[in-house]
Amino acid sequence: MIKVMWFLKRAEHLSLQQFSDWWLTQHSGDVAHHQGAHLRKYVVNVRNDALLLGAGTSDGFDWDGVAEQWFADVAAYNAAYTSGPSPTRADTLAHTSRFARLVVDEHEIRIQSA
Repeated sequence: MIKVMWFLKRAEHLSLQQFSDWWLTQHSGDVAHHQGAHLRKYVVNVRNDALLLGAGTSDGFDWDGVAEQWFADVAAYNAAYTSGPSPTRADTLAHTSRFARLVVDEHEIRIQSA
């Protein structure tokens, strides 16, 4: 299993809510449409300041969210990322101030309940 993690920081002109709305409605649909045949799973995680202890904010934090993409194998990963120019890149650049990709081998640690 190949996992890709995308770290995204919203563009300066977007509130966290606007960024979340774009990511969850428009962008995630585009990713599913263009890479869906190769993806096993796609998860979007958006920062949630309401859950911070002490009613703080994480405005100074480097990232506003993380997307996780799972691919069955290297062939599926390569098929998703080597099929030509990314149709979602311009949209991503318009809605983020920066992003980074990390390709990882995921190791799930099963927790035994007591």
